[in-house]
Amino acid sequence: MLVALERAARHAVYSLRGGFLVRPLVIAFALGALGLALPWGEDVTGVAATFLGPGARFVSQDPGTAQGILGSVIAAVMTVVSIVLSVLLVALTLASMQFSPRILTGFVEDRASQRTIGIFLGTFLYCLGAYPACRAGSRPSVCAVAVLGATLLAITCAVGLVLFIHHIARSINVNFITERIAVETERVIDLVMPEPLHGSTGAPFHPLPAFDGSTFLVAPRSGYIRFIDTGRLRALAKEAGLAVKVERRVGQFVPAGLPLLRFSRPKTVAPEGFLESVDLGPVRTMEQDVEFGALQLVDIALKAISPAVNDPSTAINCIDQLSRLLVRIVQREAVSSVLYDPPGTARVVLPPLSFDHLLEVAFAQIGHYGKTDLVVSLRVLRALGDVAMVTRDRRHLDALRSRTEALAHDMREHLPVAAHEAVEERVRFVLKRAEALS
Repeated sequence: MLVALERAARHAVYSLRGGFLVRPLVIAFALGALGLALPWGEDVTGVAATFLGPGARFVSQDPGTAQGILGSVIAAVMTVVSIVLSVLLVALTLASMQFSPRILTGFVEDRASQRTIGIFLGTFLYCLGAYPACRAGSRPSVCAVAVLGATLLAITCAVGLVLFIHHIARSINVNFITERIAVETERVIDLVMPEPLHGSTGAPFHPLPAFDGSTFLVAPRSGYIRFIDTGRLRALAKEAGLAVKVERRVGQFVPAGLPLLRFSRPKTVAPEGFLESVDLGPVRTMEQDVEFGALQLVDIALKAISPAVNDPSTAINCIDQLSRLLVRIVQREAVSSVLYDPPGTARVVLPPLSFDHLLEVAFAQIGHYGKTDLVVSLRVLRALGDVAMVTRDRRHLDALRSRTEALAHDMREHLPVAAHEAVEERVRFVLKRAEALS
């Protein structure tokens, strides 16, 4: 039960961390509550006289002055909020048009932007909450502590605006974009492939049950598979005394009505638990999807080498980051596509995400569309050589050799003869590495 709650909480936190909704609103309402509580606490405890003493008059001398300060901050902050949102929308538009719409998820999940919006909205709510407490009459209140807090928040907003503009200027730089995507993808790799490569022969083979013609559950709605709770699926399958096969892997699209889960034998099962273990959504996420991180880098590279843009330097940067990800992958144990419980009894069968497929995703399109550019072609071959240098798996080297030979064949046909020697040099390095482990 605790494991299931932990897994569900982790998934919920990931789902809520994106967008300009949860974190900004939490910060805003927290500061708003503080603006309501401080004047009340000041009246009850007399904290202004205790801690500020005679210096309280320098903050606000009468209720009118206090209201004037709070009103000025309210008006200024709302003006700055409009500037912040305008700058952010311009940055999102530029990034989407210049690089790829896929990368907008990273901008929306950017914590610096979320905190900035939250602080500005929180300052507004803080001043709005403290404003009515500044009153004249028989029991006047100048809310010295609340006004001091509003002043400090106003200074924080001024500094935050400068830092936010600096952050946005850095965040739309392609080097920082590709770095952020690579770091996030490495986090996913560490999550789904936590074990370093030991060079073992793998787990012993156990016959798998047949799933042909068996009972299946269809997808309740169309969407991309964003998360598969394998632990819950295994527990449910064990409880039902059968095995379950997931028809498509994380990141693939499933139309509503198509089989999503297939069981090893006909049996009546409660569909809710099984279907809730697979999260479907309109967009792909980086929760378990290693391939999606590589696709974002490939999208940026393809747009960079298109004739309309012709920016090989950006493509090279993306190729370098892709090689970085593949180097990390070949140093990890592959994700098991079969889960057993107890040992020898298959409970969950998942579609495998092979290294061959990731290699194709990373370099097939870039190699195809960049085959007429010598610099891009050589960098792709060097990236393949970097991966070949660190891998110790024979299957990885076979895939690298096949991809290298296919790309080199296209390059020889489209590059000038003078460039063939440079291409052959890179190809020989990969082939020698493959032969060394044969």
